[in-house]
Amino acid sequence: MPDSDVHLRKFQRELSAGTVSLALLAVVAQSDAPLYGYLIAKRLEPLEGVLSGKQSALYPVLRSLEGAGLLQSHVEPSASGPPRRYYRITKTGRVCLRDWVAAWQATRNSVDSVLKGIDERTP
Repeated sequence: MPDSDVHLRKFQRELSAGTVSLALLAVVAQSDAPLYGYLIAKRLEPLEGVLSGKQSALYPVLRSLEGAGLLQSHVEPSASGPPRRYYRITKTGRVCLRDWVAAWQATRNSVDSVLKGIDERTP
């Protein structure tokens, strides 16, 4: 594997650490009803790169967000399989999401401004 592939994978892992939390919190916040993991993953599916095709990666992040008090959950039985854990954003989660969105936008704007002069064809 070329070094550039190794560096790209490392960069993508580091970048996704915070963006997955932001995306999960946003998806749950946009729903009128509580969502379970599979539904959250399905809503993120069209956004290439957020979960990088690893649906199982979202469950530890959901648990972490719940542990931080940003989400709350409850378990309901399912007629088609094991019980499902449903997530809803908390008031603290909404405040945090607002702050994270502002931080994301400021970071994105700063990075975009630095990258403006980069020629994509340059190796």
